[in-house]
Amino acid sequence: MSSTPARPWLPPESAFAGFRFPSEVIVIAVHWNLRYCLSYRDVEELLVERGVEVDHVTVYRWVQRFTPLLADAARFRRHSPGDRWFVDETYVRVNGVWRYVYRAVDQYGQVIDVLVSARRDADAARRFFRRALSTLKVTPREVVTDAAAVYPRVLDEVIPSAWHHVEQYANNPIEADHSQLKHRLKPMRGLRTDRTAQVIIAGHAFMQNLRRGHYELGLDAPPALRVAMAFTDLAQAI
Repeated sequence: MSSTPARPWLPPESAFAGFRFPSEVIVIAVHWNLRYCLSYRDVEELLVERGVEVDHVTVYRWVQRFTPLLADAARFRRHSPGDRWFVDETYVRVNGVWRYVYRAVDQYGQVIDVLVSARRDADAARRFFRRALSTLKVTPREVVTDAAAVYPRVLDEVIPSAWHHVEQYANNPIEADHSQLKHRLKPMRGLRTDRTAQVIIAGHAFMQNLRRGHYELGLDAPPALRVAMAFTDLAQAI
């Protein structure tokens, strides 16, 4: 009786396989774009100054491709969020049309999650909370929102155990945090699609959390080098 020979074990293929540029170049381009207020053309220019000729469209594609992969690789090193969530919506232009961005931070400044939505309604709020709960596996004991009429019904449905807090100025932490996002988006010359907006805004949240120390990454490096070290470690994981 013949037996089928066992297939040799092969390591999983790197996410960087098939790309013309080495992973170090791709990762530093993504890192710069997420960390600093740079356009894709700015990153192109910085790379050219270092002897690497890359078109800004390629930089854009790298950011879209690798930002979700890097953030996903980091999820097991993320600190558990706090139990008090501040939730609010801001807005951005996507291809000339206003889009709403649902965001939440906890009492320690960790960005819980973000969601780009064409509408500001109960369905969007419901999707935001369900997405955050399924991703983090943590249920808050208190949720602070503005006085939007949709929140009481949605929270009673999705997080019935949480105390819903509405009070003037109570939501200042998330409202102040929106300014960080707006500052980052300003040099980008617009967002073209909802998917692009979701990746960029989620990537900004990921970078904020890295810089604020909400991941067990880069801890052995000096403070000024921790984010760069974190990106190096995450690149090896994907």
